[in-house]
Amino acid sequence: MEMESLEYLNLFVEESNLYNNIVLGTLLPARLWEPLPHFFQTWLRNYIGGVLLYLVSGFLWCFYIYYLKRNVYVPKDAIPSNKAMLLQIYVAMKAMPWYTALPSISEYMIENGWTRCFARVSDVGWPAYVVYLAIYLVIVEFGIYWMHRELHDIKPLYKYLHATHHIYNKQNTLSPFAGLAFHPLDGILQAVPHVIALFLVPVQLTAHLALLFIEAIWTANIHDCIHGNLWPIMGAGFHTIHHTTYRHNYGHFTIWMDWIFGTLRDPVDDEPKKVM
Repeated sequence: MEMESLEYLNLFVEESNLYNNIVLGTLLPARLWEPLPHFFQTWLRNYIGGVLLYLVSGFLWCFYIYYLKRNVYVPKDAIPSNKAMLLQIYVAMKAMPWYTALPSISEYMIENGWTRCFARVSDVGWPAYVVYLAIYLVIVEFGIYWMHRELHDIKPLYKYLHATHHIYNKQNTLSPFAGLAFHPLDGILQAVPHVIALFLVPVQLTAHLALLFIEAIWTANIHDCIHGNLWPIMGAGFHTIHHTTYRHNYGHFTIWMDWIFGTLRDPVDDEPKKVM
């Protein structure tokens, strides 16, 4: 039985090695990363992947909305300066080594059998996979909402951690690059619900890692000040209100937690009313 358990856990290690080979083997000479212990290979892969995802998606996003579609999505006077965006990149890059330690640690725990993760969809079947993933996302949404809210409500946490992010408090200081411009511990705390959920509900390793890295894309989206108005998504219109009022719209992917706990403020309600 113990041998079967070790063989099953090795599936996680093999999957992790596959991702390491894809990223590191493509971008770095083997002599630089193959001698590293498995954990550090995984961290290096996550770090390089995180940096590339943040910079490439951020530059493409900004180029599209600020230059190709200038004055279409964002008014000219609401476009942040290059200096402001470079500062956001600087803050995010300082924190990136710490951000990417979190998925590396979660992978370590998964590979050692400490979580409820499963390796293959066939282990549970597609219906159960979808149900488990939905429950996982609800747990994450609940956890991020309360973590974010407490980072505001607990004054020392706000002063020493979250205030770093809230210097971006109006349209002409917010940009897709602000999405990861946090104090390192702040960013980690807001991602911790992804790891806590691993101990509460079965989820596949690939899905867990993909959702963690999708965070980089999602946070870029909710900081671009373009209100998509797609219910019940917590779009940039809602999150821009969060940056201007500090007391509303703490949610992450959806508006449900803010609606349930009474902190929702709809950007439609803030629009100037037309005089008939």
